[in-house]
Amino acid sequence: MSPLRLAATLVAAALSAALPALVQAQDEAPRKALKVCQDPNNLPFSNTAGAGIENRLAELFGKALGLPVQYYEFPQRMAFVRNTLRYKLPGEDYRCDLMMGVPVGFDQVSVTKPYYRSTYALVIPAGKGLDGVTSTADFLALGKERLRKLRIGVFDRSPASDWLARHDLTDQGVPFRMLDADPARYPGQILEDELAQGRIDAAIVWGPLAGFYAQRVTQPQLKVIPMASEPGVRFDYQMAMGVRYGEKAWKDQIDALIESRRSEIRAILQSYNVPLLDDAPAPSPR
Repeated sequence: MSPLRLAATLVAAALSAALPALVQAQDEAPRKALKVCQDPNNLPFSNTAGAGIENRLAELFGKALGLPVQYYEFPQRMAFVRNTLRYKLPGEDYRCDLMMGVPVGFDQVSVTKPYYRSTYALVIPAGKGLDGVTSTADFLALGKERLRKLRIGVFDRSPASDWLARHDLTDQGVPFRMLDADPARYPGQILEDELAQGRIDAAIVWGPLAGFYAQRVTQPQLKVIPMASEPGVRFDYQMAMGVRYGEKAWKDQIDALIESRRSEIRAILQSYNVPLLDDAPAPSPR
């Protein structure tokens, strides 16, 4: 799951009145391919070159199903579901049948069993005066005078913004747009460009994003510090897959694959340096 889908979950209640009617249950024709909805430029999750986590998972599932994998690409912006999973012209089949990464609770799709749980992370560069920070507590213990000099990159409408406000650090936040109209831009630029080039001093981003770019950026080295949820701020989320409502047999098939391939799924996630938590979700902060 990308940060875009996570943000959509956080505002789902406000958008629920605008959601289309659920698709009615119907018989499902035999599938000739595993058709996956994907963003063409959204590493570590997916890209046109097939180098993302979700691409690896799609290949794993396609092999298990004995089906070739096909992708339908659309930039992950508002109305992503409507333009991918729900997109169908008269007389045609749906363009794709599976979204590989959605947070549990995302009500625009029928959500499968979760296949991993991760959390937001604080990312700091080596050699920039923060080398002694190994935890969120260490970071906050730097003191108000030191903290007020920092520029902390966060995506708008993310739990990171709430965390900054909770700890009286709102003025230190440097907001980045979660939804950018330019398809050439991608969420990892907050780390690969802004943090690596010193335009910000730290960043708080979704764990898979943090882990992947900490491997990819070598100068300076980036340290990833997973963050625990706090009262009023939830950082950890379970991630699942999404199918259209009414396609129970297809959902059951994907659920069975998630269950039977958990070891391979975990190995793929670990190869991308995803911070993984145990399967039990944390209680919702109050």
